[in-house]
Amino acid sequence: MNPRTGRLDEKISPWNLHANFSIWCRDPTDLPIPAEKPETMRSSLTLVGTLWAFLSLVTALASSTSYFLPYWLFGSQLGKPVSFSTFRRCNYPVRGEGHSLIMVEECGRYASFSAIPSLAWQMCTVVTGAGCALLLLVALAAVLGCCMEELISRMMGRCMGAAQFVGGLLISSGCALYPLGWNSPEIMQTCGNVSNQFQLGKVAWEEWQ
Repeated sequence: MNPRTGRLDEKISPWNLHANFSIWCRDPTDLPIPAEKPETMRSSLTLVGTLWAFLSLVTALASSTSYFLPYWLFGSQLGKPVSFSTFRRCNYPVRGEGHSLIMVEECGRYASFSAIPSLAWQMCTVVTGAGCALLLLVALAAVLGCCMEELISRMMGRCMGAAQFVGGLLISSGCALYPLGWNSPEIMQTCGNVSNQFQLGKVAWEEWQ
């Protein structure tokens, strides 16, 4: 605008008004959308919690493997090596031709729960198996907590720790019950008929168990 004349020096073209209006009144859906950042896997555990999850998994797998393997006791029978766990055994005698005993060299579980040589070993099988199952359940939940956000809260972490404590007590109780079955006839045959409760005789107990 010219201050002397009070008139505009240049005329505003209607095309310019239309262009300015179209800029300010543009449909928001036509605007470019910024690219979304790819989502990363978030964990509900801290660094210490992740270490706890790893150790829980290692402990559960080691306990379960030891529970299943039939190498808790080592002895010999009819000149052949024999080994036991709570519900499994390697190498066992059977009646052959002429009612003579022969050793079958293979590993397997007892035919039934009642065939386990002693009541103490039956209790040990149940108690130790329950403890291993509990440790595996907690370890699985802990590993999932490393991959999923807000899965494990502080209260849930305390409950899982308590469950691990109970599982450890069950496994320890099973190991304490196991020597009570060393006076069974099947174990005494392997130990030279000199074994008794908490007395092995001529067999070896794997202490790593």
